Amino acid sequence: MSTRVMQRFDGSLTRRSFVRSGCLAAGALLAPRGAPCLPGFGPRTEHVVIVAFAGGVRTKEVLDTPANVPNLMRIARAGTTFPNVRCENLGHYGAALSIFTGNIEVMGIRDDERGRNPTVFERLRKDVGLSPSDVWLSTASGAQGRLFAHSDHPAYGAEFAANVLDGDGIFNVEFARVLESFGKPRPDTPHDEAVLERFGRAIDPTALVTERGDAPPDAEEARRVARFVVEELSGTTTRLTGPGAGDAKAIRVAKNILRLFRPKVLGITLQGHDIAHGSFNGYVEVIRRNDAELGALWDAIRADEELRDKTAIFVLPEFGRDADLNERNGLDHGDDSDAMRKVFLIAAGPEFRSNRIVRRDIRTIDVCPTVYRLFSGKPLRDVAGKPIGDLLA
Repeated sequence: MSTRVMQRFDGSLTRRSFVRSGCLAAGALLAPRGAPCLPGFGPRTEHVVIVAFAGGVRTKEVLDTPANVPNLMRIARAGTTFPNVRCENLGHYGAALSIFTGNIEVMGIRDDERGRNPTVFERLRKDVGLSPSDVWLSTASGAQGRLFAHSDHPAYGAEFAANVLDGDGIFNVEFARVLESFGKPRPDTPHDEAVLERFGRAIDPTALVTERGDAPPDAEEARRVARFVVEELSGTTTRLTGPGAGDAKAIRVAKNILRLFRPKVLGITLQGHDIAHGSFNGYVEVIRRNDAELGALWDAIRADEELRDKTAIFVLPEFGRDADLNERNGLDHGDDSDAMRKVFLIAAGPEFRSNRIVRRDIRTIDVCPTVYRLFSGKPLRDVAGKPIGDLLA
């Protein structure tokens, strides 16, 4: 059984123990790697990235205004676009959670409890046998976003959770607490220790959620984790500011997770688009900024020999926004219009048709069973969503 160990900062925490946490954070990463991807209807797909625009994004500012999203249009040309994607729940948390569970979740916008249905992360960990280090979530959705890692389902749950990094929590220079995690103290170079100590005060200890199995730490894996921590904390991610900064951090962290850990499944949840309530212009700025970061992520995948021909990506909002501007010259989400309930999906991958538009109706809840089938070759029989067969080349 996996156990969670999360110790908060107290006066006894030393530089050595913080370096230990940097070296061995994400205890799941220290479990054996290389769980095979079982043959499915897409045997060449070995890595999947799911990007949820979990802040409410209308089709009008994306597919209908391609100048806002030139990079997403590049991905669309490499894959298939579904302009008629239906969503049910119109609250951020439940609607975004639905993408990852394949069921219509009833959670409201302010709910802070875990869902009852297992997520795609848990299902792939338990049913397909993916290892802990194979399943990640990079989020900008704060405390709620971290809940996507696993459900409270009695047959799944924390034992089969995704590793979670909350980029805005980890790389927020206003925090003055330090994450303490797993493993025995390890000698590190003076440079690494100095860097970790310098940036340690920027870490929110709740921003990194990890699961650790019973396997002993692997030294090489520990070094990779240490390198990741040092690179991220000393890089440009900490200096991102302005509208959508949290989203940008989540995408950049995800890009580096792909580069270093090669996960089989990587979820990314964004939230900055919800600035639209008070500013339409700010909302469009976030769309454009996220598009630039997604372009960098896509380019990194395409430039990587191991990932280029084996990685699929799904990009979709959890729901749209109102058809008309509010009195603040912004966009709320509650008019139940078609602009709210109809969104889009762009999917590109080695088994997917390219430069194609499929206009039949699908649902946001269809993404989860599609990803599951890519890895298992079997349908999910206890979810409301269905695999998207139109993707296949």
